[in-house]
Amino acid sequence: MPTYISAPGLEGLKEELIRRTKETRKQIAEKISAATELGDLSENFEYHEAKEQQGLNESRVAQLEAMISDCIIVKDSVGGDTIDFGTTFDVEINKIKKTFSMVGSSEADPIAGKISNESPIGLAFMGHKVNDVIELTIPSGTIIYKILSIK
Repeated sequence: MPTYISAPGLEGLKEELIRRTKETRKQIAEKISAATELGDLSENFEYHEAKEQQGLNESRVAQLEAMISDCIIVKDSVGGDTIDFGTTFDVEINKIKKTFSMVGSSEADPIAGKISNESPIGLAFMGHKVNDVIELTIPSGTIIYKILSIK
């Protein structure tokens, strides 16, 4: 499944991959080396912790490599009539104006107003136009959004 991401988001993934393969790997290798010098590995907490960190780091490296190799760059959409990838738009919720940007799941940050196209709220907004009203049912009730503008 492709990773939908902006150009700056892709650069961030590449930077993280470089950091994990060059710096983090080296730090973990040093921890493993120091822990093996302590002797018996069967009861060596430091060794087991470092090996667990190594596994988690290598898992993330593999994930980053897959995301980078299978990504689709989403360009900012300006002046469109409907909400799609890369669109920034304003909504009204309980008389409060909020701005959202539609991004891929790897860049989602709801607190910063970046919502994923795969999230329930992102799916609810996709394809809608200015003045459309979206009702989103959540566990605590229903939230009503009115689309004010598409930038």
